[in-house]
Amino acid sequence: MGEGGLTHLAAVVDSPAPPRTPRTPARGRRRKPILPRVAHFASFGAPGVLVYLCFVMAPILISFGYSLTNYNPFNPPVKFVGLDNYKLLFTDEQFLTALKVTTILTLIVVIVPNVLGLGVALLLDRKGWLYNALRSVFFTPVILSSVVVSIVWSRLLDDQGPLNNLLRVLGVEHPPGWLSDPDVALYSLASIVCWQMLGFCVVVYLAGLQGVPAELLEAAEIDGAGPLRRFRAVTWPLLAPSLTINTVVLLISAFKTYDYVKVITNGGPGSGATATIAFDVLQTGFDSNHIGYASAMAVLMLVIVAVVTTVVLTFLRRREVDL
Repeated sequence: MGEGGLTHLAAVVDSPAPPRTPRTPARGRRRKPILPRVAHFASFGAPGVLVYLCFVMAPILISFGYSLTNYNPFNPPVKFVGLDNYKLLFTDEQFLTALKVTTILTLIVVIVPNVLGLGVALLLDRKGWLYNALRSVFFTPVILSSVVVSIVWSRLLDDQGPLNNLLRVLGVEHPPGWLSDPDVALYSLASIVCWQMLGFCVVVYLAGLQGVPAELLEAAEIDGAGPLRRFRAVTWPLLAPSLTINTVVLLISAFKTYDYVKVITNGGPGSGATATIAFDVLQTGFDSNHIGYASAMAVLMLVIVAVVTTVVLTFLRRREVDL
């Protein structure tokens, strides 16, 4: 490079840089006031919250307040008794019997519709107008009123009803007293509840079966897995959410059973053979007018249902996560 080139390069290097135009700082966006946003949210959330507070939380708090008194609207004055009502519950034979009856009823209603519903769903998980019609048939009892179902079944299972008359025609001299025998009545009552809830379990399991990817079943079949193996390794694990829904719904529904008991057996036969806790709460509160004691029963029932449901739901959801 010649001397002229070096001089030109030095001039370029030593030339001052062009002045930079100062940047004007960007103005920050003004944040909207928080009060209008809160008001906007409240306008949507307030109705639901108010309904929940008025019709769920307020009755619970009022019942808890009554449970601490001896409130009887026809026998004033009202006295504060503290936890005496709760202490009395654990020595009350009638309440303990109702707790036992409710537990047996709940176990039957949770297990039987789940098992039968899964089996029926597997049979109906096919395409065709016949299977669609059968799905509607199985779901029909779910939409019927429990009082209507109770009246129909109480006529069918009467000692002189169609079922016992049929058994007599077939040669059974002394057919069982489905609703009059204390040893049988509870299981008859549980069977009626299971019959009505079966359709719900079928629909939920059908929804779960239709969500099982066909590719997984085909891959398992290619690997040589038979029908039982495919069900145990592929289908059943993917039905965990359906099992959770059915179990929780059946658990809560069975534990608060009242209408079936009131219409079919009225708590009998005998001394509370089919009386559930919900039935005892209403009998004690509205027939005997012991509102304070009945409120203690209701609060304890709420606690039992909440604890059992939380434990079951936690266990089943953990099973879903593990899958």
